[in-house]
This record gives sequence, structure tokens and C-alpha cells, in this order.
Amino acid sequence: MLDKLRQFISDVVSPVEERRHFDDTDYRLAATALLIHVISIDGTPSDAEKRKLHSLLEFRFQLDPGTADRLIADATQVEGEAVDLYHFTSIIMRSVNEEGRLRIIEMMWELVYADGHVSEFEENVVWRAADLLGISSRDRINLKHQVAESQSTPDAASSDAASSDAASSDAASSDAAKPDAAKSLQ
Repeated sequence: MLDKLRQFISDVVSPVEERRHFDDTDYRLAATALLIHVISIDGTPSDAEKRKLHSLLEFRFQLDPGTADRLIADATQVEGEAVDLYHFTSIIMRSVNEEGRLRIIEMMWELVYADGHVSEFEENVVWRAADLLGISSRDRINLKHQVAESQSTPDAASSDAASSDAASSDAASSDAAKPDAAKSLQ
């Protein structure tokens, strides 16, 4: 009922709604909305954050640049309409396995560190999202330290990417063996 009321108000306020390319139940839309929220929480996203978001989406979701642009546009719209993080995290919880949820938190940390400045607001959003995604505090903090280290040393970043690629390949091959397996991100 509340959704119908929101939709009615939305239709009255802006009756000409642009058709979205991604379904509301698509975990990629939900994850991207979380990522947009984290880069927007401390003000207008920087160019570095926008570039990092785009490259993360292309790599992790295997999207071409145009599709990544559409995903960002759709996610920006749904993130602007959202009243909390639960809507997005509940979609992710239903669609993505634990390894994939860890990757989403890792992506959030990568965006937090993208502009070279970590705000308490960004840290809080990652903490709340990780909690809603069932990620332990230990795993969240470990991911934070891994990303921070990779940002500070270029050699570490390339070795982390190589080990991440190897782990992703292993995960993808094991998921392919299980047709009903929940989605895992690269």
C-alpha cells in the first residue's frame, strides 16, 4: 500500500518518467545504487569517484561503457527515490552469494578511497550496508585494510587484482558447475 502511495505521488510530481533499462529486482541495479549512495553521501561525487564507479561496473558486471552508463542513470534515479538501504540490500541478499556480497563491500571501499579522502559518513554507509548484507565486522574491516593498502602501493594493487582475478575465475567455474547457485561477482 505504501508503495502504491509512493508511486502515485511520484506520478503526480513527475508524470513523465523515463523508462529504466534495469528491472527493480536486478541485483546490479541495487548494488550500483549502494555504490552511488556511498560516493554521494559526502557531497557531489568527484571525477575520480565517477571514473572509478564506471570502471568497477564495467569490470565486475562485465558491461560495455554504454550499458554501464544506463545502469548508473537508472541507479541514480532509484537511489534518489530510496528512503533507506534495506530495499537494495534485501534484493542483493536474495540474489547474490556471500562471496558476491563481499565483492560489493570491496567495491564500496574502493569508491570510498577513490578520491583519497575517507569521510566518517562514507565509513558509516559501508558499515550499515555490510551489516545488512550479512558481512561480519571482521570481513568488512579486512576488506577496508586490503583496499587501503592497494591504494597506497601500486604494486600491491596489481598483485591484488591478479589474485582477485584468479579467485574470480575459480568462483565462476565452481558456480558454473551449480546451475542454481546464487550469483557471485568477479
